[in-house]
Amino acid sequence: MRFAITLLTVICIASTIGTILKQGEPLVGYVDTFGPFWTEVFGALGLFRVYSSGWFLVILAFLVVSTSLCIARNTPKILVDLRTFKEHVRVRSLDAFHHKAQGELPVGLEQAQGHVQQWLQSLGWQVKSQTRSQASEKEPAGVMVAARRGSANKLGYIAAHLSIVLVCVGGLLDGDLVVNVQAWWSQLQPFRTGENPSDKAVLSLSNPAYRAQLYVPEGQTNGQAVVNVEKGMLVQPLPFDVQLKKFIVEYYETGMPKRFASEIVVHDLQDKSRHEAVVEVNKPFTYKGVTLFQSSFQDGGSEVKLKPVALVGGGIEGEALVTGTVGGRGIPLPAQAMGGLTMTLEIGELRVINVEDLSRADPQGAKAGGTDPRGVNLEGLSQQLGSGAQKGGKKLTNIGPSITYKLRDSAGQAHEFQNYMVPVRLNDQPVFLLGVRNSLQEGFRFLRVPADENMTMQGWLLMRNALFDPALRAEASQRFARGSAPTDKPELQQQLATSALRVLDIFAGLQYDPKQRNEGGLVGLGQFIERVVPPAEQERASGTMIQMLNGAILALTEIARERADLPPLNLAETRDQNFMQQSVLAMSDAMAYPVPVVFTLDTFEQKQASVFQATRTPGRNLVYLGCVLLIIGVFAMLYVRERRVWVWLQAAPEGGHTQLKMALSSTRQTLDTDNEFDRLRQALLPATEKGPA
Repeated sequence: MRFAITLLTVICIASTIGTILKQGEPLVGYVDTFGPFWTEVFGALGLFRVYSSGWFLVILAFLVVSTSLCIARNTPKILVDLRTFKEHVRVRSLDAFHHKAQGELPVGLEQAQGHVQQWLQSLGWQVKSQTRSQASEKEPAGVMVAARRGSANKLGYIAAHLSIVLVCVGGLLDGDLVVNVQAWWSQLQPFRTGENPSDKAVLSLSNPAYRAQLYVPEGQTNGQAVVNVEKGMLVQPLPFDVQLKKFIVEYYETGMPKRFASEIVVHDLQDKSRHEAVVEVNKPFTYKGVTLFQSSFQDGGSEVKLKPVALVGGGIEGEALVTGTVGGRGIPLPAQAMGGLTMTLEIGELRVINVEDLSRADPQGAKAGGTDPRGVNLEGLSQQLGSGAQKGGKKLTNIGPSITYKLRDSAGQAHEFQNYMVPVRLNDQPVFLLGVRNSLQEGFRFLRVPADENMTMQGWLLMRNALFDPALRAEASQRFARGSAPTDKPELQQQLATSALRVLDIFAGLQYDPKQRNEGGLVGLGQFIERVVPPAEQERASGTMIQMLNGAILALTEIARERADLPPLNLAETRDQNFMQQSVLAMSDAMAYPVPVVFTLDTFEQKQASVFQATRTPGRNLVYLGCVLLIIGVFAMLYVRERRVWVWLQAAPEGGHTQLKMALSSTRQTLDTDNEFDRLRQALLPATEKGPA
């Protein structure tokens, strides 16, 4: 019993781990969460696939065999015990019971027997009597009335043990055991993501138990589900095809989905019948023993058109639109437009809704990414705790669609980008958010490009292109010097123009000293000051250079806008002031942007896809039945007491009276047992009781 309880405890702990820890996830996800060391330890213990681990299945199988043998050994004894009243007990044995009494009834033996049987039956006892003749002086003639009550206590033992067997067998059937045995027996070869499954990776259509994932894009049909196994995936054919007519998703104002459902049509492969249904969370659809659950949703291959925007001159064939499919094959890009590198464009994800709390916009832009509607943003949770959480000035805003893509070079290295379709207003300035990261473990770092008066990036691109034009930098330096130095001091103007040109060159990333690397932007200016200016004068020098930079870039902007026939900026207006300030910051940050071209979302045609969990679980009903039996068994064993009572009736020597001796036994000695015996004694020996023997 102790060993069985220990095994049950191990199973409960393992099941808890399997419930909390996501099962069958890619290994890289576990490495990101737990680190390489603990991932290796947990993997060796089989915690990433608890229900198909060898030790877990062995424990289940051992419990099934052990408990089944226990039931087989004890059930016949229990059934025999349920049929017997133990009326053959000796009269002298009644004196050994804890609850016993004796007395005399003022009626004859036959009348006393009827009186006792009637009272016991009226109180709910099952009664059987045995008439005995005198066998010896110690065993006189008389009638032994045996009664019993609470026999369900022993049935509770059978129900509780049988429930363990049923639950374990159901777990074995509905786990991965059937799939693993079939894969081993048929020598199936799992495939991985990106590979085409072969005929040796297909499970049987009559597979009795499985839990698979079915991916169906909107407007398409699929009848091939996928079962995740330890070394990859196996194809599980369904006895029908599922067509997704329409995918429905509704959102809360926070951007989290409050309802998503799928309108499907099931096409039977045998009789060609059609069955329409709506599948949503907690409302599955079952057909031919296969249950379809709404698991999640993904992009179903949306068609997008991306506009390439060159950060410095040029472009891709006059910035012609690039058409692609989300999740489709990579699109080769011309090397001349990508800085001489051979790159491939891989479109990863289209998000139509991105809800952000703009009241707490990160001033550094490190956390300005869109909220994934399938995730929960816990940033700043500590600031939202307590009674003040209801008073926070949240400003939840849908900042529009975004596109995520990768640019992969010939060596296989890739940068991932996330760009928003429309500008987002942050700190009273509309900006385009252009995110980039080098790996999935990093968060997106966003370049904030200010939107011009036409809500485009053209005004900022005009300034950036002018910054990389040596002739325009020289002309801007001269204009800045003429506007800053007196006209009667040409030498001072020339010195100021030279200094301004030097500042613009350093800001543009021009390398004056071959031994020193210039990163450009404000970082480059800072590095230059640290190299050439004494520490005591660096603060004053940096202030002077920033003022010179702002004036020179303003002159550069004026020249560029004049040549483009655009009206000049009015720095008396706050809008133009914010635009200039953000433009300088964006040009500085753009020095670290890894590619010369940004792909912005121009138009899109969204296509959703539903991910269903297709399950065939014959052991489910066994588990349900086992749970019911477990409840019945536990209640029967805990709250039902088996009691037996014996009443010996013997004719008194003086005649006309009957001597009575009674005893009661119970599986548990409680106050209820004492009270019940008192009631029986008062009913059978109302006035002539002599008291306990």
